[in-house]
Amino acid sequence: MTALRNVWALLEKEWRHYFGSPIAYVALAMWSALFGFFFWVIFKQFLFYSMQTAQQMEMGGGFKLSLNDLVIAPVLRNMAVVALFVLPMLTMRLFAEERRQGTIELLATAPLTDLQIVMGKFLGAMAFYVLMLAAGFLNFALLWKFASVAPEWKPLATGALALLLVGAAFIALGLFLSTLTKNQIIAGILGFGLALLFWVLGWLDQPMADTTTKIISYLGITNHIDALMKGVVDLKDLVFYLSFTVFGIFLAHQSVLSQRWRA
Repeated sequence: MTALRNVWALLEKEWRHYFGSPIAYVALAMWSALFGFFFWVIFKQFLFYSMQTAQQMEMGGGFKLSLNDLVIAPVLRNMAVVALFVLPMLTMRLFAEERRQGTIELLATAPLTDLQIVMGKFLGAMAFYVLMLAAGFLNFALLWKFASVAPEWKPLATGALALLLVGAAFIALGLFLSTLTKNQIIAGILGFGLALLFWVLGWLDQPMADTTTKIISYLGITNHIDALMKGVVDLKDLVFYLSFTVFGIFLAHQSVLSQRWRA
């Protein structure tokens, strides 16, 4: 119970920092604005296709359009790209700022283990990311309120899970990189650069690719999003994201531990 209280105290500390500065408000405002913009643009396209399909059905053709496939999934894919840019900006300060201000020594001398410090900061960033997701998903409530045929909730739930897992992977990566430097800008650039690298590795997955290339492409984050966006929960996708996240936390813990020994 003491360990949980320590982690919770660190989580609250991170939230006080977020909301005690413009960081939280700017991030929430930009995320919500982009989420709303993508939703508005894609939903307008859906309405246009719906009118075309209705005319074709009157003439004996056409097919039923899906809100899940044509609105929800494209919006979530776009927001996964936005997370690629936003999350390194949220994680770059987690340890870098502590080291720059010298407060990392206070954490090191407090009755906290290195793992508790790492988990407290990770969960603080994750909790804020969950708040961002909740704010964005309010847009989808309009579909249930006004659509004549409500979308299915299962693909939405798995799509939300996909965004959550992608975010956890990016946050764990950024957390580790933040332990390596005192400069937030360097941590942010490294976080974005490596996150982008893992993103584009998925592009190597081509039908004619050799075995080595396919193994490398498996590390691509995009390869594990599509099935979840379609409502299919594949164990290998969950294992990939959880392994990526746990490994990032492990590296961050080892980095903090090595710095304590060097001190």
